[in-house]
Amino acid sequence: MINSKSIYADLTALRKNVPLVHNITNFVVMNNTANALLAVGASPVMAHAIEEVADMVGIASSLVINMGTLNPQWVDGMLQAGAAAKQKGIPVVFDPVGVGATPYRNQVATQIIATSQPSIIRGNASEIMALAKENIATKGVDSTIAADSALEAAKRLADQTGAVVVISGVEDFITNGEQVISIKNGSTLMPKVTGMGCTASAITGAFAAINENALQAAAHAMAVMGITGELSAAKVAGPGSLQTVFIDTLYQLSEEEITNTFIN
Repeated sequence: MINSKSIYADLTALRKNVPLVHNITNFVVMNNTANALLAVGASPVMAHAIEEVADMVGIASSLVINMGTLNPQWVDGMLQAGAAAKQKGIPVVFDPVGVGATPYRNQVATQIIATSQPSIIRGNASEIMALAKENIATKGVDSTIAADSALEAAKRLADQTGAVVVISGVEDFITNGEQVISIKNGSTLMPKVTGMGCTASAITGAFAAINENALQAAAHAMAVMGITGELSAAKVAGPGSLQTVFIDTLYQLSEEEITNTFIN
């Protein structure tokens, strides 16, 4: 369904069009995700003030909502931005960080989905199962479950919300409720770097901005994440240097590297 040529075609379109990706994300990862968006070819804006989020959505090509560090003011901004994006008809990527850990996170996630009707939901296996109302609790923001164990829950969540659902893990799964795409690229070093999942969501927002097929956009984004992580991990000694090399590798990612690295 996707291949190295389709991945590179979307990456080329992204670099050519430089879409503005509006991120309402968390304190921990703002710098990482902004730099990753610049490296992949997009233009990031990290606006969260309730007074301007709707206006910012008005000039953006996609919206990424990440609920990693919550407070009531930011939640209000997320809901206003999500409603504005829905009205404008631009894609919304929702990253339900830590959902299942506390009742407040569960409540906020439900509100965001209802208000914004996201095009794509990306999370780890525990988060996806929690959103699908499985009897599961997350360990902070980390998954306690393998990605493939959450696949049926992801299909149900896709059916319930109309969104493409992405499960991140050793192997990534992307589904619209019927079709399933798996991405096998990546590195075990990637989870040792804070915010790699958040970076994946931001990059997914960039690909969604230039490809109206949400299933393909999400799969291409996850493939680029996995390929970049795999290439980067081969060059470094540990997670500290991976952060820097990942950005450089993403910026320089070539058709040849994608062709030679992508696992079909």
